[in-house]
Amino acid sequence: MKLLDIVVKDAIIPTLKATGRDTAITEIIDALVTTGALSPELRDEFVKAVIKREKRGSTGFGHGVAVPHVKHSAINKMAIAIGISPNGVEFNALDQQPVYSIFLLLSPEDQPEDHLDAMEAIFGNLSQETFRRFLRQATTTADVVTLLEEADAKTPVR
Repeated sequence: MKLLDIVVKDAIIPTLKATGRDTAITEIIDALVTTGALSPELRDEFVKAVIKREKRGSTGFGHGVAVPHVKHSAINKMAIAIGISPNGVEFNALDQQPVYSIFLLLSPEDQPEDHLDAMEAIFGNLSQETFRRFLRQATTTADVVTLLEEADAKTPVR
């Protein structure tokens, strides 16, 4: 799965304002609402769902990255929004370090295989130190898109 097939380009936030987990999640979900990828009527429900998921176990898996995600029946098409924090966000990450790059994934509840494929694509890239470093250095949406294009070009087609 190619990341750019599911990343909502207009929901890439190269400079997150939030400094805490819940406000970062809200800011990123608001970007999805602004782009039309998520209905405004569902905003609060999704903020609560993602935060509830985080309370069960942090998706901040270390190395400055987090991948909050939720599957929901109101989602018809998978969507990823990306937030980059220049100063770091307290995300209760496994390594207890701040998070600088957040990939928020919303998936249709009835497509678990696609959800797993998307998670594999995200983690496959975020597990690479070079990708994380360049992502953290990105200052514009275009920088992030270029990095994703390069990552996708290296991804074998299934």
